Amino acid sequence: MIGTGILKGMAVTARNFVGSYFEKDRLITVQYPEERTPLAENYRNFPFLIYDTDDAEAGLRCVACKICEKECPPQCIYIIKSEDKKPDYMGKPQFYPAVFDIDISVCMSCQICVEVCPFEAIKMDKVFELSRRERFDALLQRKRELSKSNTYYHSICPTEAAEVDAKLAEAAAKKKPTPPPAAGSAPAAEPTPAPVI
Repeated sequence: MIGTGILKGMAVTARNFVGSYFEKDRLITVQYPEERTPLAENYRNFPFLIYDTDDAEAGLRCVACKICEKECPPQCIYIIKSEDKKPDYMGKPQFYPAVFDIDISVCMSCQICVEVCPFEAIKMDKVFELSRRERFDALLQRKRELSKSNTYYHSICPTEAAEVDAKLAEAAAKKKPTPPPAAGSAPAAEPTPAPVI
């Protein structure tokens, strides 16, 4: 019958309208900015850089390998590698980004930069209130604005951050050299095989 879809739609609207007086869950409108809906952990908006120590410059995980810059589809990431090296968060001398800019007016939040980063240095943020009056330079996020602590990352994505930290700790443990046995100590006994029955 013609108009059945309209009647079904109006019935849903009327049910939600009347039900909103009795059940708060039926209220769809959020009184923003006083009220905010909680964002899912896998929500993503724009990238940010992670640093591990108290100092954003010294603890930055990024080593300016430029993989994210090459893989970015809209080419909104701009990196200049440093001339010198400095100790990274694990104490190993590394290059660092002298310049790391992301043009968020071009970024499409595809998360490819996060997926290709071998150092877990770039992640997706949940901040979405980034509107500016100026169109161009104000939407260019520089290294200072992009750098956020690992503690902040744990606050917005606790499950993912714990997995990343465990992976980095495991990689650091593999790279750490095992101490040689002390002189005069007996070599470690080989385990005896279980008897075959």
